[in-house]
Amino acid sequence: MCVTVDRHFPTGAFLVPYLFMLLVLGIPLLHMELTVGQYTRRGPVHALANVCPLLKGVGMASVAISFILCTYYNVVITWALYYLFSSFQAQLPWQSCNNTWNTPNCSDHATNSSYSSTASQEFFKNKMLQQTNGVEESGGMRWELFLILILAWILIYLCIFKGVNSTGKVVYFTALFPYVILIALLINNVQLPGALDGITFFIVPEWDKLLSMEVWVNAAAQIFNSIGIGFGSLLAMSSYNSFNNNILKDTLTISIINSLTSILAGFVIFSALGYMSYLQGIPVRDLAVDGPGLVYVVYPQAFANMPVSQLWSVMFFFMLLCLGLDSEFALVEVMVTSLMDGFSQPLITLFKRKELFVLAVCGVAFLLGIPCVMQVGIYVFQLMDHYTAIVSIMFLAFFEVIAICWCYGVNRLSDNLEVMTGKRANIFFRLCWLIVDPVLVTVILIFSIIQFKPARYEGYVFPPWAQGVGWVIALASIIWIPLGAIHTLWVLPGSFTQKLKLSITPYSLDERSKMPYYERGGKDISVISSNFLVLEKPPIQTNL
Repeated sequence: MCVTVDRHFPTGAFLVPYLFMLLVLGIPLLHMELTVGQYTRRGPVHALANVCPLLKGVGMASVAISFILCTYYNVVITWALYYLFSSFQAQLPWQSCNNTWNTPNCSDHATNSSYSSTASQEFFKNKMLQQTNGVEESGGMRWELFLILILAWILIYLCIFKGVNSTGKVVYFTALFPYVILIALLINNVQLPGALDGITFFIVPEWDKLLSMEVWVNAAAQIFNSIGIGFGSLLAMSSYNSFNNNILKDTLTISIINSLTSILAGFVIFSALGYMSYLQGIPVRDLAVDGPGLVYVVYPQAFANMPVSQLWSVMFFFMLLCLGLDSEFALVEVMVTSLMDGFSQPLITLFKRKELFVLAVCGVAFLLGIPCVMQVGIYVFQLMDHYTAIVSIMFLAFFEVIAICWCYGVNRLSDNLEVMTGKRANIFFRLCWLIVDPVLVTVILIFSIIQFKPARYEGYVFPPWAQGVGWVIALASIIWIPLGAIHTLWVLPGSFTQKLKLSITPYSLDERSKMPYYERGGKDISVISSNFLVLEKPPIQTNL
């Protein structure tokens, strides 16, 4: 499982809701997805079609959202590479205002004035992005970023083209090496003056803010995004596990490591912010921001004031590169796995080799990501991110929980777990699956709709037509849910009442008779119980 670059680094007002949502939402739903993926031996599309035919569109929607996400998420890797290359200079280019891209309002230090900007801000905005004034102005191509985007996709392809065998080996490095860098950065940062103030801001709860529902919704969204729930990657990766793999061990390992990584990164970030607060006399609260501004503006500014700044900069952005690659692997693998599940023979006939098919997927994703490396790119990125990773994912999570926890049923899920591991799910998981998680996800979805805010970037609010484009992007994934339901009701036999009853009966589409030969290695169909058939895949242990 990949570790994502967090959308929100938990602060004192965020840490308590984050840990609560991890316990009652993140861990149970992670256990649920791993169980379904490992038992059905299928990617998200066929897994959901098997457990709840009426909501098979949820699987298709998760593939769509993962593909949309991978097209623009790779720009995060592109930015990391750009900063990494820029760090190999005698003086960091964002260290002073004596550059051609700087404006008269540039300041070497952060201030509370809205009329000045830091050298780090101007490097990000004027040098790397060369951003326009709004989404209405497309500007030109940022050719440096365009070439680096090509490099990023080459790296992705070289790491995944051999399938989970090669991906698993690469992930050992991309997932583990960042810890070495994080620990080195933390050891350096805690010795800096003011670091304790930043750490205090990070870990001490602001109890009054816990009354805000928005904080809890953001905590849930962070859990979904960081663990990968609802994106289909967990179902796709776990489908490669051996049938008797210890799912509970994987669940606890993924959730604990993921959360400890977020918290460790928080200590690193806020110790540096405390140092900046000390140097510039600005409260930590005014320095702590969300989104790309934290990683690509505030923290590089902190490097500029550290001894051996180039070393720490190289280490930090190489760490971001590893984390970004790790996340992108899973997103691309969802598309590859799902298409191979449903169209293995035609795809191999067309492309001759699976490696060429993977190249085609990467090529299409690259082409769709080109707008993100134009001068208007930051607005395209923000618009897509808002309507994909925030709006769409909550709808997908809601219908996935309904499909698996209620339509498929907690008892069936526990039976599947017992067949694979010899033990049923304990009372905590069954209670969360049956009551707690469906209620929580429903409340979060309703609140997200009621409190919905249009996409914005810093002080810029996207015009109505751009918001409309954003909703089209969101619908590109959500629309598969009703379409899948309509198709299921259309193909099932009998009256409408009979169709409806069959549509919530597992395996009523009789997917067992349509299981294709897998180029991924599956060969035989074996009877696991009297009610279910699973396609045997090779017992590959992915880095879950």
